[in-house]
This record gives sequence, C-alpha cells and structure tokens, in this order.
Amino acid sequence: MAMFEDEPEPRKLQRLQPLMLDRLSVSELQDYIAELRVEIARTEADIDRKGRHRDAAEAFFRTP
Repeated sequence: MAMFEDEPEPRKLQRLQPLMLDRLSVSELQDYIAELRVEIARTEADIDRKGRHRDAAEAFFRTP
C-alpha cells in the first residue's frame, strides 16, 4: 500500500517464472503440476508453523 496518494503501488515480486507450456508434453505438464503441489504443501506448512509461533508469542505476552 502506498503511503501517499501520488506514490505508485509497489509491485508484487514474481517468484516463479512462467514456463512455455505449449512446448511441454502431457507427461511433463503432469510432472510440473506435481512439483508445484510439493512447493504449495511446503509453503502451507511454513505458514502453519509461523502461525503457531505467532499464536504462542501472543499468548505469552497477553496481559491477564
């Protein structure tokens, strides 16, 4: 989010480079999907881990 109205919105960093899918066979596309699913699962696990860490920190610093 821009701090001031005249500032442009920051661009999101593109982490994955799009592949030329038309050059891949069906088997290669299926392998690519499997690789992406593994990366999604790894990312979701890290989100869960960080969420638990945040929850534990909030519980520790919560005033009774």
